[in-house]
Amino acid sequence: MKKTIALLLLFMCICNASTTFAQSCCANSTDMKLLALRTDFKSSHPAPLPFAYSAEKGAMMYFTTPDGKEGHALYVPAADPTDKVLLIFHEWWGLNDYIKREAEIWQKKLGNVNVYAVDLYDGKVAATPDEASQLMGNLDAKRAESIIEGLLKKIGSGKQIATLGWCMGGSWSFTASILSGSSNVGCVMYYGFPEKDNSKIKKLKADVLYIWGSQDQYITKPLVDELGKKIEHTGHTFTLHAYNAPHAFANPSNPKYDSKSAEEAGKYTLAFLKEKLGL
Repeated sequence: MKKTIALLLLFMCICNASTTFAQSCCANSTDMKLLALRTDFKSSHPAPLPFAYSAEKGAMMYFTTPDGKEGHALYVPAADPTDKVLLIFHEWWGLNDYIKREAEIWQKKLGNVNVYAVDLYDGKVAATPDEASQLMGNLDAKRAESIIEGLLKKIGSGKQIATLGWCMGGSWSFTASILSGSSNVGCVMYYGFPEKDNSKIKKLKADVLYIWGSQDQYITKPLVDELGKKIEHTGHTFTLHAYNAPHAFANPSNPKYDSKSAEEAGKYTLAFLKEKLGL
């Protein structure tokens, strides 16, 4: 009996230690898969408000990816032939109607630029935080990179490419900036998870604009500052614009949308993209 009780107590200690470690790990990690599982992270992302996208110029396009599958993106073309490109990356909700509208909006703002809103979820779109958590948590990084590489190949060489993304998409904006190599002219990250892999950061070929909300409980100032220092060590500029706003403050589908901060951040983003793309 004593032996049984001792084993039970040992088992309980191990379980408690494992739980504590998992909570600590998740609480201090910027890894997207870990954050996707956090209850507080999910609760901080209310379901998107209703909205239906009405296409003006945008249309879905399809391309072959290096892993032998098919990739998708919303393509919003410039009125005239151009070598200037903007790649847009969605939040954890997927390529929903809000992001499709953003692609149209940024094409209008920039003018002579071809805009591609990349679908990292292969057609899946989340309507609830639980669905988004599963999609982001199950996202295969190799598959996502293959989608980006397939699109870059479809776009072709000799282009000037800028990247823009929000939250999860902010991280993929940075990855796409690296994958596009010397073709990349600028990267915009809206409260994206800071990259920590020095071997990846060293491959950066362009300046970075980072938009951040000081109320963000997940992307903290020290993490952002650490990324900035590493980027500056590559010889490129890291510009941070901070706002007294929560995570995802620039998402118009978010009930906590901060229109004033989002508008101001949008002005800096537009100026940055125009400068880098030579518009």
